[in-house]
Amino acid sequence: MKSLTIVIPAYNEQNRLPATLRTVLAYLDGQKVESAEVVVVNDGSRDGTAQVALDAAKADPRVRLVENPGNRGKGYAVRHGLQEAKGDWVLFTDADLSAPIDELGKLASAVESQDADGAIGSRALDRSLIGVHQPPFREMSGRFFNLVMRMITGLPYRDTQCGFKLLSAKAAALLASKQQIEGFGFDVELLYIAKKHKLRILEVPVRWNNVEGTKVSLVNGLAAFLDPIEVRRNDWRGLYK
Repeated sequence: MKSLTIVIPAYNEQNRLPATLRTVLAYLDGQKVESAEVVVVNDGSRDGTAQVALDAAKADPRVRLVENPGNRGKGYAVRHGLQEAKGDWVLFTDADLSAPIDELGKLASAVESQDADGAIGSRALDRSLIGVHQPPFREMSGRFFNLVMRMITGLPYRDTQCGFKLLSAKAAALLASKQQIEGFGFDVELLYIAKKHKLRILEVPVRWNNVEGTKVSLVNGLAAFLDPIEVRRNDWRGLYK
């Protein structure tokens, strides 16, 4: 790939973001990419997240801060990052790097070898790659969510919620222009829109380690179960045409 944008949605990530940016920039230093940028999307953080990103941008011009108009949700932050991206390929990844950044190589190899429009990291295709598991209740809830999601949407993916996804610039622009959901269920919506527009998105097993400090509350987690229904409703309303 000629150019790459890495989008990191961030909400109250003052403590984790410095190490994350150092890791991501060090990874980019070793890659054969003509140009790269790291876009930190600050989702109305109440701590020093924005200042961390600004300090990193002063030290390295590859880093750029984008501000949301308040705390709008992870889906909004990712959409904003996709709209701001300048690279030929766009990866969005969680600020905790639960999927290590060097797993990007697997996604890139998959899209290049199979001429796909994107690839998503998956914990479900090979669970032996999970180093640190989530608490049992959260892991079982995730599996149940995936079952419900597939029944409602017809999507074939085993893990839509891993926050490690690579898209071509064309696919990213299309999906961002159609996305409606601003909360944690946005991943399902993006993949549903991609399928509707006949984009080829691969599912690739990646290494993954649970990192404590999740921003997903019980209420948000339960609300996410309604998002696949909202996706179908949006489709019936013609919002994804």
